[in-house]
Amino acid sequence: MINMPSHAIAIKKGQTREKAVGSQEMGTFRCDSCGEDFFIVHDPASVDKKLAERQAKWLEKVLADEHERDKSEDQPECARRCLLGGVCLALVILFFCQGFAARPDEVNPPVGSVVRANSKFSADLYAKLRRQSGNLFFSPFSISAMLAMTYAGARGQTAEQLATVLHLPADQAKTQAGFGALIKGFHFGVQARGYQLDMANGLWTQKGYTFLRSFAETLRLDYGADVREVDFGGDAEGARAGLNAWVENRTHGKIKDLFPPGALESQTRLVLADAIYFKGRWARQFRIEQTQDAPFTVPTNRKITVAMMQQVGSFTYLDNGNFQALELPYQGGKLAMCVFLPRKVDGLAEFEKALTAEKLAEWIARLQQKTVLVALPKFKITTAFDLNRDLAEMGMPLAFGTEADFSGMNGKSKDLFLSRVVHKAVVEVNEEGTEAAAATGGGVVALSVPRPPLDFRADHPFLFLIRDTGSGAVLFMGRLENPSK
Repeated sequence: MINMPSHAIAIKKGQTREKAVGSQEMGTFRCDSCGEDFFIVHDPASVDKKLAERQAKWLEKVLADEHERDKSEDQPECARRCLLGGVCLALVILFFCQGFAARPDEVNPPVGSVVRANSKFSADLYAKLRRQSGNLFFSPFSISAMLAMTYAGARGQTAEQLATVLHLPADQAKTQAGFGALIKGFHFGVQARGYQLDMANGLWTQKGYTFLRSFAETLRLDYGADVREVDFGGDAEGARAGLNAWVENRTHGKIKDLFPPGALESQTRLVLADAIYFKGRWARQFRIEQTQDAPFTVPTNRKITVAMMQQVGSFTYLDNGNFQALELPYQGGKLAMCVFLPRKVDGLAEFEKALTAEKLAEWIARLQQKTVLVALPKFKITTAFDLNRDLAEMGMPLAFGTEADFSGMNGKSKDLFLSRVVHKAVVEVNEEGTEAAAATGGGVVALSVPRPPLDFRADHPFLFLIRDTGSGAVLFMGRLENPSK
């Protein structure tokens, strides 16, 4: 069975016994490569049949595209998912200090509610982080997934505050099942032509300190979290070295020595970590010889010279009067970068103030296929955040104090509290991918094409996000104010 991001499911004929009771068949699809027939069905638990029908059509298109590409290969990959022109990675670390296989309920997990929650949390957190000046980049999915792991062990008012901030339902079991299904649906760790996507969760506990087996099992089954025992109290430096090695390995060497000497306390009892690494190529790559030096206006109204990538192609596009929006798909069509460019050179701050999850969803739904001349600067952003204050201000202060109730982790009320939430993220965008980052030299070649009807020239600050086009989940979000920094 191939699980869809929401409520549409493809099932091989001959496996009908696995089809959910009461599911509605919406058509069939034959794989030209492997010869297998698939049912495309609708989950009766869905409250949005139109969404499921759209996703069924999406699945049929993706399968057709994938098999067309796979015809020349020995083994077809019927459920391949494809993905960025650059590299992204994110890391979230949660520190807990001491104050003085698949589940049976994953048949119809509430993925939709988790995605909606992720979108709202993304907009809320962006509103907080945008207060800092300069470029901005973070992974709301990574942060929300990590906090959802924390939510699994929270109880009482602490759990209520976490649920409110994350916009999650009060039913913790459904929340964990939904996150688990969504994470598995991304096919993390799978390598394919042109991309690599990895997500890793880690759990480090104080040696000899007892945690509830049910909590550890939830993290292992739903999030695939590795569980390790270390000695924070007796050998904090050894624990730090182990954590740093894990981070470096999981981020393919992009983040080294994240924890400086003295970063871990002797009273630390639990560290939760999440890392996302994403590297890939555009579906329509920018040609290096068409990259030109061009002006970019920074917030001080000063013009700087940047390497501007250019191409003409068919993309989904929206002109809203006050801004333009353009979606650039990655290979396979599974992920895409959506760029929101204010019409005014200094209009980003005003655009950010009006940003909500509902408006983002509306704008993305209005994107239409157009022929566009695209000019987009090459850029790289590295950011790091200590999110304690922001998350507390968003409505979850109890988690950071001695009144926190994480008894779902160890069975003891008010024995643990969240001391630090650290997030680090990196994005690099270029013509082909990170391997092409150093190959931008050579002569400048002007584009020589008929004038297209639409011009999308990102030569001043803009907002961008990277989303899963199937489920709608926002994986990464940021803004670019100065490509040279």
